[in-house]
Amino acid sequence: MSARQALAYSFSLRTKSNGGVVPVLGVRRAACVAAFAITTGIGLAQTLRPAHPPDAVRGRVVYEGGCIACHGEKGTGAPEASTRFRRPDTFPDFTRCDQTTPEPNSGWKAVIVHGGPNRGFSTIMPSFGSLLSDGQVDDVIAYLRGFCREKGWPRGELNLPRALVTEKAFPEKEFVISTAVNATGNPGASTDFIHEQSFGKRGQLEVDVPWDLEKIDQGWNSHVGDITFGWKQVIFSSLKTGSIFSLQAGVLPPTGSQKLGGAGTTVFEPFAAFDQLFRTNTWVQFQMGADLPHDTEISPQSLYWNTAIGQSIAGDHGLGRLWSPMVEFLAARDLEDGAKTDWDILPEMQVTLSRRQHVRANFGVRTPLTNTEGRSTQVYFYLLWDWADGKLWSGW
Repeated sequence: MSARQALAYSFSLRTKSNGGVVPVLGVRRAACVAAFAITTGIGLAQTLRPAHPPDAVRGRVVYEGGCIACHGEKGTGAPEASTRFRRPDTFPDFTRCDQTTPEPNSGWKAVIVHGGPNRGFSTIMPSFGSLLSDGQVDDVIAYLRGFCREKGWPRGELNLPRALVTEKAFPEKEFVISTAVNATGNPGASTDFIHEQSFGKRGQLEVDVPWDLEKIDQGWNSHVGDITFGWKQVIFSSLKTGSIFSLQAGVLPPTGSQKLGGAGTTVFEPFAAFDQLFRTNTWVQFQMGADLPHDTEISPQSLYWNTAIGQSIAGDHGLGRLWSPMVEFLAARDLEDGAKTDWDILPEMQVTLSRRQHVRANFGVRTPLTNTEGRSTQVYFYLLWDWADGKLWSGW
């Protein structure tokens, strides 16, 4: 999600000072803070080693004894003439790195242990939970991972739960409808329609189309806001340390109404995102960026830095419905003399809705902590569809 949704409300209510803009000092300060935060995050990195590392050699024995008849020697599927079923659209090709690496081991394990219907897949995938031990399941997954021969794909375990505001580093194939409603102050709402499309191993295109609604002078006004076009590039990812780092560059043409939070000029939005996963399935996401208007006489330059801290919880030994409580700490500051930093807190809860876990919802309340005059408490909600995992109505 673009920072546009997070800050549009602030743009519309913020009173601009008459001080001069200090872009050089602000950019230097932003670079120093970003470097410090990323260095600190890397310093917190660890080695995510399981207590009993899986063995792909043992996994091959399991695969050849019970999986090869359907999935084939090379993982692309056995010849259809030798099988007694018609392959569904969801039949996997384990050599397709773009299909396999974005999936976490827990998703594969749920299907192996409980069968295809457990995650909304075909009944032709039987349950092996009574036939294989927990270690044998982990071993065969390690062997399946070897069918992807290309290096450099970020692993699905690093695809952390999406926060309401803080942008994560993982490249996605998602469609998100995200809404923020003013709970206090002037009535209004902003809804973003966000399409994210990953390309290759590490790239992602993002298009964010906002629709703003606000009550002005006893009447309701609505308008398409400033549309975001952004490109995200993963710079570094490591499953061993649980770390992923990305950069994104975005441009927002002045498509929105200035009365409803539009900048009134083209805005350039660079940011950095660093995510860290810990052994306990606790995680931290950090994002820092800037909004750099082309015409600073119309809209001021600003910095923002967001942090999300959360925990992933799932029943059935980590294979069931996923609950992700988290809290975000959000800050924004105009690069003007005398400007103050706006700090907000946003506790929230994300939960998977579909059995396949490709449809999720999140709900939270954003409360101003500083400079509260004229800044509303807001209720946030989104509905997320990971369309790479199947159709919206599938997997339930």
